[in-house]
Amino acid sequence: MQQSVKKFCIITNADKDDNFKIANSIKNIIDEKGGEAIVLPNVLDMSQGEAHYTNPELIDEDTQCAIVVGGDGTIIQAAIDLVEKDLLFLTMNNGTVGYLTEVDLCNAKESIERLLKGDYDVEERIMLESRIKNKSSLEEKVFYSLNDVVLFKRGGNRLITVKVYANERYLDTYCADGVILATPTGSTGYNLSSGGPIMDPHTRATVLTPICPHSLNKRSIVLDSDDGVRFEIMQTKENISDSVAVISDGREVANIETDDVLDVCVPKHETRFIKLTNEGFYERMREKIQG
Repeated sequence: MQQSVKKFCIITNADKDDNFKIANSIKNIIDEKGGEAIVLPNVLDMSQGEAHYTNPELIDEDTQCAIVVGGDGTIIQAAIDLVEKDLLFLTMNNGTVGYLTEVDLCNAKESIERLLKGDYDVEERIMLESRIKNKSSLEEKVFYSLNDVVLFKRGGNRLITVKVYANERYLDTYCADGVILATPTGSTGYNLSSGGPIMDPHTRATVLTPICPHSLNKRSIVLDSDDGVRFEIMQTKENISDSVAVISDGREVANIETDDVLDVCVPKHETRFIKLTNEGFYERMREKIQG
C-alpha cells in the first residue's frame, strides 16, 4: 500500500475536452469521495521560447497527484511542464491509442477510489535535461524531455557532422541525417524506427542512435544514465556551417550551428506514473507496437 492521495490537479487537452466537461466530471467524483481537486487552464504560453500549456505556479505545494486526461502528447507535455513539482501522474485515456495511458475514462471512479485508499503502485521514468551552449550567446537554453532529444539536419543540408562525448571522453563522430538520444520511455518511438533497441522503462540508461549514418558500421550505443552526453556540432562541408534543428519530444526547441554545443544529462527529476493495472511493459509492447 502507498500513501493515500487526497489532493489532485486535473490537466486535460482543451481541444478534446469541450468546456472542460470531462475534467469537471472527474473533479466532481473526487469531491464526492472527500478529496480535493482543481482543474488547470490549458493555455499556450510561448514566453520561454517553447510551448507550455500548464502553469506550475497554479498548483499548491501540497498537491499530490496530477490526473492527465488525453493521449501521449498531452501526457508528455504535462510531464515537462510540471517536471519540478514532484507529482504522481495518473493518466486517463479519452479515446486515443495512448501508449502511456494507464486507465480509460470509464474506470475513473474506481481509479480515484483506489488512490484515496493508497491502493496503487508507482513506476518511475527517467527524463533528460538538455543545455544548449550557443557560440553567439552567453546564455544557456535549458529544456526537459521524457522521450528523446533529436539533432536533425535543416534546410538543404545533406548531412550533419556531430562529435559525441560521454563523461567528457570522446565516444564517436557521426556524419548522418541526425542523432537521437532516447530514454527507455522514448526507445519505442523514433529510436526504434531508426533501428535502435527497445528498453524496458525501468532501465537506468539512455540510448544513442544515428539516423541514416553515412557509415554502415555506426550502430546504437546504450549508455548508463549517469553518463553526461555532449554533442558538438562540426562542419560537414568547407565554408558552410552545419545547421541543426534541436527537437525535444517531437517539438523543435532551437536551431544550432557549427561550434555550438548541446549537453544532456539525466536529472534528479523523474516522472512518477501511477500503476493500477497488472498489464506489464511487454504485454503493452505486444499490444501497441506489434499489433
